[in-house]
Amino acid sequence: MPVLVMKFGGTSVATLDRIRRAAKRVGVEVAKGYDVIVIVSAMSGETNKLVGYVEETSPLFDAREYDAVVSSGENVTAGLMAMTLQEMDVPARSWQGWQVPLNTTSAHSAARIVDIPTDNITRKFGEGMRVAVVAGFQGISPEGRITTLGRGGSDTTAVAFAAAFEAERCDIYTDVDGVYTTDPRICDKARKLDRIAFEEMLELASLGAKVLQTRSVELAMRYNVKLRVLSSFEEQSDEAGTLVCDEEEIMELNVVSGVAHSRDEAKMTLISVADRPGIAAAIFTPLSEAGVNVDMIVQNISEDGRTDMTFSCPTNQVARAEEALKKSKDAGDINFHDLVADTDVCKISVVGIGMRSHTGVAAKMFKVLSDEGINIRVITTSEIKISVLIDRKYMELAVQALHDAFELEKAA
Repeated sequence: MPVLVMKFGGTSVATLDRIRRAAKRVGVEVAKGYDVIVIVSAMSGETNKLVGYVEETSPLFDAREYDAVVSSGENVTAGLMAMTLQEMDVPARSWQGWQVPLNTTSAHSAARIVDIPTDNITRKFGEGMRVAVVAGFQGISPEGRITTLGRGGSDTTAVAFAAAFEAERCDIYTDVDGVYTTDPRICDKARKLDRIAFEEMLELASLGAKVLQTRSVELAMRYNVKLRVLSSFEEQSDEAGTLVCDEEEIMELNVVSGVAHSRDEAKMTLISVADRPGIAAAIFTPLSEAGVNVDMIVQNISEDGRTDMTFSCPTNQVARAEEALKKSKDAGDINFHDLVADTDVCKISVVGIGMRSHTGVAAKMFKVLSDEGINIRVITTSEIKISVLIDRKYMELAVQALHDAFELEKAA
């Protein structure tokens, strides 16, 4: 039998009625002749509740016990989904991560998948099981302890299973009906994309689009797993949702495929840093060790042996960054006059594989922002992406103006 992987997020399994609706979708695929691996998240809000219990019980908690607690939400959903399918006369059983086993590293709450042996589930398929309902987000460490893959890890679980079992496709069911050219809540002209290339989806996911976890897209691209993003709440057709696939499977590529935004960005500037070999390493090594996720980096022109260094990071990591850099200054590792943090900025990005073969995208983007009176604070580019930091109050205006300028409401 061909294998299909179907993943249902928290909103898709938030109630028993929604679990029944999801189970009916699984039943349709079983009737088509698939053996189905269903990956489930915890019911909506359940993981947050469990995290709250942990933090209230032990502010300085043992990460191993944290994983044992927060992974339990997925176990509940998996059992309920399996029982629902059994009530529909579909042969199904639930699997926890350790039963598969989904082997991971020992980095609790941020584990990486090492491998997924297929023998146990394949044997059960051979014995007549048609659906394996697997608890997402969780695995087992070399020490035999339960691990979790980080928030949103069920997407990664689903793609990893699709790769391991060479599934025909991996369907991700969520509360949106696909990937859009931008956030439809900001721009009413946003258009659902029928297809998007892995690289474009990876950039959009990393730049603030919340549809798919970044790690899941990385895995899908590495193993060429076809991903389809679908709504749990709408009737489906074979062409529903958005297919995330290799760019060679897309007939005509838009120059720009989407506009992404990230509201919670901060711009930090080290003023008058000694300009010497190794200064960048001296600044960004302690930031890395402190767990600060640095994104955009700009170094100003040096004058009299001094320079300014600007970088962006999430606003909730500003205090951590300030502490790490102050410690490095006190230890004599770096010397700067001042550290200025601006937490009232946002990041706007245009993304498109078509940018590889077309010129003028950057010039057009900058002119559009200029015409709207929006000042650009920082610019970074890659082969298929241009990102800028601007004042947060202009975020919606910038998204709408760029969406209009690149005519993203029109299909290629």
